[in-house]
Amino acid sequence: MPYVYYLTSELRREFKKPIGKLIRGSFEETMRKLKEIVNLEKPTKIIAVGDRVSMNLWKNGFSPQLSIVDNKVMRKNINITGIMADKTVYVKNPPGTLTEEAMLKVREALGKNFRIKMVVEGEEDLFTLPAVLYAPESSFVIYGQPYEGIVIVKVTKEKKDEAANVLKRMRKVSKS
Repeated sequence: MPYVYYLTSELRREFKKPIGKLIRGSFEETMRKLKEIVNLEKPTKIIAVGDRVSMNLWKNGFSPQLSIVDNKVMRKNINITGIMADKTVYVKNPPGTLTEEAMLKVREALGKNFRIKMVVEGEEDLFTLPAVLYAPESSFVIYGQPYEGIVIVKVTKEKKDEAANVLKRMRKVSKS
């Protein structure tokens, strides 16, 4: 039976804190620092979660293996430009949730060896969790931290365990 994970109010507060390394600054500053980190660490894969981050990565010479967008920035509709992909997939995911379908689509996308743009009808904010859970170790999952910069989550066994723990703490409801 399909299921949906719901974000609890306690977890919502926790989610406001970065779960990786926060790189503060303007888009130019964060992209410059990211390039330095990528050149040094050479991540297995790069996954972008969010429209602004995805566009900025592409505009600055990165080509994320997976770009997850919902055509919104700070809840305002935008027109996405500059994201290249070999395939575009669509998934429904209501705000404040992670659906089983969303989890499976992220897992499938990260099992491919080509670039995928995932367009979410609803909200992509929580997609960092399945991205960290299913990405190969040493990958980078990158998302925006509103009004501060970007967050780089280096995927490790510990980060995968953290993501799994958060999912266990979410309210899981079966859909009929």
